[in-house]
Amino acid sequence: MKTDIEIAQEAVKLPIKEVAESYGIVEDDLELYGKYKAKITDELWQQVKDRPDGKLVLVTAINPTPAGEGKTTTSIGLADALTRLGKKTMIALREPSLGPCFGIKGGAAGGGFAQVVPMEDLNLHFTGDFHAITSANNLLAALLDNHIQQGNALQIDTRQILWKRCLDMNDRVLRNIVVGLGAKADGVVREDHFVITVASEIMAILCLANDMNDLKKRLGKIIVAYNYAGEPVTAAQLNAVGAMAALLKDAIKPNLIQTLEHTGALVHGGPFANIAHGCNSVRATKTALKLADVVITEAGFGADLGAEKFLDIKCRKADLKPDAVVLVATVRALKYNGGVPKTELSAENLDALKKGIVNLEKHIENLQKFGVPVVVTLNSFVTDTEAEYAFIRDFCEERGCEFALSEVWAKGGEGGEALAQKVLDTLANKESHYHALYPDEMSLKDKVKTIATEIYGADGVSYAPAASKALARIEEMGFGNLPVCMAKTQYSLSDDQTRLGRPTGFTINVRDAYVSAGAGFVVVLTGAIMTMPGLPKRPAADGIDVDENGMITGLF
Repeated sequence: MKTDIEIAQEAVKLPIKEVAESYGIVEDDLELYGKYKAKITDELWQQVKDRPDGKLVLVTAINPTPAGEGKTTTSIGLADALTRLGKKTMIALREPSLGPCFGIKGGAAGGGFAQVVPMEDLNLHFTGDFHAITSANNLLAALLDNHIQQGNALQIDTRQILWKRCLDMNDRVLRNIVVGLGAKADGVVREDHFVITVASEIMAILCLANDMNDLKKRLGKIIVAYNYAGEPVTAAQLNAVGAMAALLKDAIKPNLIQTLEHTGALVHGGPFANIAHGCNSVRATKTALKLADVVITEAGFGADLGAEKFLDIKCRKADLKPDAVVLVATVRALKYNGGVPKTELSAENLDALKKGIVNLEKHIENLQKFGVPVVVTLNSFVTDTEAEYAFIRDFCEERGCEFALSEVWAKGGEGGEALAQKVLDTLANKESHYHALYPDEMSLKDKVKTIATEIYGADGVSYAPAASKALARIEEMGFGNLPVCMAKTQYSLSDDQTRLGRPTGFTINVRDAYVSAGAGFVVVLTGAIMTMPGLPKRPAADGIDVDENGMITGLF
């Protein structure tokens, strides 16, 4: 059986100019990065912004398990299937981080015969967006430390510096470091920290900004530290905005690539959903909606993280109104939630399926709270049985959801036609009444409690003293009307990754919080979640290589 990378490398790609032409995009509106990838110019948006929007479909999933779910694969295969059925369709996806590529999760180009290409380019350096974001983040850090070194006119309290350096790689030893050691000219000694680039506020800002002016306003609002009087110090006060924006001038433009079946894909931005808001850029989504009849987008990890943030943060900030949600699961993952070891998932086990399907049930209930119609799809595996399919189909239909099997990994768009038809039927016959879960005026603690109880199923929330103090301070500064971005493990509905299925009788433990004033949300840290992940015992990097002809192997 061929690997994903082998399938991608053997694919016949169209020149990206030809893919663009199928959406009415002329060459003058492209900035080419070789033959198969390009950025969309600012001028294109001015040409299309007054067109009516197409339909917006969000793809999300149950909580991820080692058995795999295939959210990106489903998104790509569904888009190809819709194209096969005659709908002008476009995908809006996130760019992958190098952290998972060389760590444990792998790339983010889809899988099997439902992939976007060029796969290696996308999973590695692509068009340089993440490098630009990393550079802008670290420029701000350098300017901050230089300001302190050169006299500290803003009276920055070095014990209250919030801004962290970043790196797009899992590097646990950089989580907590000491900088400024050496001679007087080497800076002021203080504790510092690194986050992974996809957790940087600059990444969130890039993904939520409408244009360059909006980007610069948001960059200026970044709170980097507090002064000795306890007042916030911003990037604008450090005169950092212009230089950061210059580094981001190309990164803010969406990237156009294609699927194996030549459906257009705008792939732009890449915040993680367990430590950030988990959605591709607003610019990419809005542009796609002007160019296509149906737009397929996805949000990271399970629906308790990515979908909640898409619906409560991105849609709220960008005035987007999704028309349907596709919820992805697998028989294997549901049995894993029911207590079956990974080594025994291939055997039929209806008892375990009945125990594990409560995870899917909770995600269905959660999505329905936002007023959006839900279609459930199962990624098909050869070890699945008809009895297992029948049980899940009945379970979903009893809860008012459309249901379809997906075989896109093995068959590409052809294997997604049943799902595509269910999506089209839903768009035609079920009206979306999208609304956010909570109002802007609700207090921050009440917003956290609403998500914890309504989405996670917790009995309540406990706060470390530092978290309560931080939230009170954020409200005192006037940021209490912002939505909250929960940083939580992706593996469980709770903040304990070992609690599978649909846990009950637990509280969410909030240890700290901080405001991302430029992005426009408050980050709430729960459990043991880390903003700089580490590599596993055997990282994926062990199996990656390149030969003398430049052919990459082992990427996924």
